[in-house]
Amino acid sequence: MGAAMAAAVIKNNLADASDVSVSDVSVERLETLKSEMGVYTTQSNLEAALRGEIIVLAVKPQILDGVMAELSGKLHPKSLVFSVVAGRKLAALEAGLRHQAIVRAMPNTPAQIGKGMTVWTATRDVTPSQRTHVEALVCVMGRAIYTGYEHFLDLATALSGSGPAYVFLFLESLITGAVELGMPDEMAKKLAFQTLIGAAEYARESDKSLDELRRNVTSPGGTTAEALKVFDEADFSGIVRRAEAAAYKRAQELGA
Repeated sequence: MGAAMAAAVIKNNLADASDVSVSDVSVERLETLKSEMGVYTTQSNLEAALRGEIIVLAVKPQILDGVMAELSGKLHPKSLVFSVVAGRKLAALEAGLRHQAIVRAMPNTPAQIGKGMTVWTATRDVTPSQRTHVEALVCVMGRAIYTGYEHFLDLATALSGSGPAYVFLFLESLITGAVELGMPDEMAKKLAFQTLIGAAEYARESDKSLDELRRNVTSPGGTTAEALKVFDEADFSGIVRRAEAAAYKRAQELGA
């Protein structure tokens, strides 16, 4: 996600590549990023943090404490910290970094192509000017929603943050099923991808409810009705809701 954000910033001219600094423990990864994007690279988190006005924390929750220990009390007071670390609360970030101007955000992987969904919130110390910079950053990654209620971030993690994986699994199942029935793989992929994209866009632009749209496609005794009967028997809706709840619970555990 950090690399996706850096690429979006450079592509949309929010910063020059030479002004973007990236730190990582992997020398190989740094060399790749430097070659592909022309960014400044270092293995020192502190060096990278001190070279920029916006500091992006894009690490796994399990190693965040170690990263914060390196930066604690050493950041410039006017720097803005932008965290995409799943589950970790603003209060924990403030305490760990000994820094007050912090944004917590939950983007998702389609941000890599400018089609992402980001939900974000901020501490009171984030200035109007910094908020403007944040809005520019999240908008180049796709659509964005600001919320003043931090608990929505964990809910967003379970829905839009993890959601692409749910969609990929559904697509994979659709394609596999079609291939097993005799359709060529490439044909199945094209049909599945466009069906998902078209249905989502159609639903977003329609003034009808999802339930009504579904019923409009479902003729009594027809093919769609037969397929939906299988979904109902397997409690498809319940499975999705339980999966989402499990992701939400894990986000809360990571935050603790």
